[in-house]
Amino acid sequence: MAAALLALLSLPHAVGAHSFGTVYSLPIPFWIYAYGASAALIVSFALVGYFVNAGSAEKNFATRDLSGNSLADAWVAPRCIALLRVLSVAGLMLTIATGLFGARNAFSNFSMTFFWIAFALGFTYVTALIGDLYASINPFAALCAAGERLYAGAFRARVPYAQFLGYWPAVALYFVYIWIELFGHSQPRSLAYTLIAYTALNLGAAAVFGKEIWFRYGEFFAVFLRVIALMAPIEYGSTPDGRRRVILRQPFIGLLRQPADRSSLLVFVLFMLSSTAFDGAHETLPWVNIFWRHVWPLIQGLVKQQSAHPYVAAVQLFYVWQWGTLALSPFIYLVVYWIFIALTKRVTGSALSRRELALRFAFMLVPIAFVYNITHYYTLLLTQGPSLAKLIFDPFGFGWNVFGSREWVVAGFIPSAGAVWHTQVWLILLGHIVSVYLSHLQALRLFPSKAAAARSQIPLLFLMVLFTTVGLWILSLPIATSQVIVPPPQ
Repeated sequence: MAAALLALLSLPHAVGAHSFGTVYSLPIPFWIYAYGASAALIVSFALVGYFVNAGSAEKNFATRDLSGNSLADAWVAPRCIALLRVLSVAGLMLTIATGLFGARNAFSNFSMTFFWIAFALGFTYVTALIGDLYASINPFAALCAAGERLYAGAFRARVPYAQFLGYWPAVALYFVYIWIELFGHSQPRSLAYTLIAYTALNLGAAAVFGKEIWFRYGEFFAVFLRVIALMAPIEYGSTPDGRRRVILRQPFIGLLRQPADRSSLLVFVLFMLSSTAFDGAHETLPWVNIFWRHVWPLIQGLVKQQSAHPYVAAVQLFYVWQWGTLALSPFIYLVVYWIFIALTKRVTGSALSRRELALRFAFMLVPIAFVYNITHYYTLLLTQGPSLAKLIFDPFGFGWNVFGSREWVVAGFIPSAGAVWHTQVWLILLGHIVSVYLSHLQALRLFPSKAAAARSQIPLLFLMVLFTTVGLWILSLPIATSQVIVPPPQ
């Protein structure tokens, strides 16, 4: 690991800002950022280890029931939830309809901005603030509920859900989602067809396995947003008579309430990390050069012998290599994570198995995955998100002028490259510091003494330093100048 860190810290200092694709020279050398971030993590580890003990850690788990608060009660009232369900289904139907029948221009069609910007990004970030509202307003679950009103028992389990499946369906659907995002060249019509297929899949799987089981283990958005909601300062419960209630808690503490219950959920969390890192790296010059300078020379002779069109075959193989590395990425992260968990078990002598320790610390990685997501995508919210205000009144892009919306000027905010870079640095550092703090709280609950808890954090601290350095490095890499990747001339 030390060699890997030294290699990263010795990279060139002139880099490209990931969000812009143009060369941006950092105000100070990259290695200073890396050393500074690593030092901040080490200092935060020392402070947490010195000041936080088992007694003070338990205070983090205090909650406050907001039942009786008029605003909280109104938020979870049956009428409010029913209205939100109707709106969620309407949003899904409108996204499909505008994709099928609206303008082909992605920027003037409601579907693309609503799904990729408002829902996939905006709602994810809102979930980290207000909790797992999606569990109550899931449009696919709402369609199941409507179907049961027409035919009782339509979504009752007919086939037992095999234990070995766990969260693997959600992991597979997560891969498909990222593949579409990165390689699918999504357009309004293709997005509509994808959502139709995904709706049919959810309804079919719920009819086979039962809606409760499927929406717990299989539906990707339900699993993803439920994990994100563990960071929220709000959770939702119910009273003995079945009424919903709002509970206030310390931010991020939900990540410690219960461990990941399956190894497949650990892989899901690791894919939250690796897919975002892959997105940041897969179009950069160093990554592209790995294939064309190191992989392609090994196979080009065979390709030329077997193919009448070696150039076309080479490009196809490049994309197959990209898809394969994306699929392998969470398992590469799993190997790295497993090594550090094994070191944790060794230095503590814990009676818990490596698997149990891995599951207990799995959710400590969620804040890191979350800030990775924000750093890579928040500029899309700033630049394209505001256009949704205008698209709502002309969702099909037909030129409607409801409330004079055609004359509205809705401009996105375009931050400077320097502002983006520094925001990214601070967000990544903040996410890792939160994870260091949570890991220490978890260690105090798992290990018998404060000394053992501190020892357990040394391997995990090195893991955080590694993740921090790699995250900053990926953000600093220069983007390949052409979207069409070609092999080097022979």
